[in-house]
Amino acid sequence: MNPTTLIRFTLSLAFVATLTACNKPATSVTPQDITSGTTCSLDGMTLADFPGPKGQIQYATGKPDYFCDTMEMFSIYLQPEQKKNITGIFTQDMGRTSWEKPQGNWIDAKRAFYILGSKKSGSMGPTLASFSLQQDAEKFAQEFGGKVLHFDQVTPDMVDLTGGVVHDEHM
Repeated sequence: MNPTTLIRFTLSLAFVATLTACNKPATSVTPQDITSGTTCSLDGMTLADFPGPKGQIQYATGKPDYFCDTMEMFSIYLQPEQKKNITGIFTQDMGRTSWEKPQGNWIDAKRAFYILGSKKSGSMGPTLASFSLQQDAEKFAQEFGGKVLHFDQVTPDMVDLTGGVVHDEHM
């Protein structure tokens, strides 16, 4: 092989290797199922002991944060100082699991539909009911009240936790 052919061959191999590396499938982040001992990252409450949708945020470190309520999940996610390397955010599809004892049925939180202001309570009181299908969310809102929102419509003032357990006079 002459030097020019060798250089062209080497450059071609490098180009193909670069294209192959760019086309590698991204590592898929999957939600982790909760167990009877899984606790909330904010307050240490056992997730399985409370009604309503749960949440989890997955980080590049591989260690997830779990939340006993979607309000807590959003309050952490929407804090500007929470600039961790988030690789996934999940909640439960309440159209496919029991409100009182939700299990499994994790969905991508960014693709879910949420109900703000329903009569149903989560572990900390008012919560954002989460659904994978818009028609399930709308049906829930008709039955229990509230407004259907997309993930990006949820704002920090909607998930303010300052009125939660701190102001509960029954505890």
